[in-house]
Amino acid sequence: MRNVPPPPEIRTVSSRRVACDGDEGALGHPRIWLEIDARGFVDCPYCDRRFILAEGAVSDAH
Repeated sequence: MRNVPPPPEIRTVSSRRVACDGDEGALGHPRIWLEIDARGFVDCPYCDRRFILAEGAVSDAH
């Protein structure tokens, strides 16, 4: 049997701009800011957490 990694964590958010630091204190990763684009989601390049824009969320775009 293959050892398959679990799917990435998914968080639903209400803002297009989100911060991710891995939530693990010293074991996490540097805090980075990500921007959700027209696809409606963005993946953290460090921990693969996926942030999905909530339905009906107001855009932060200026």
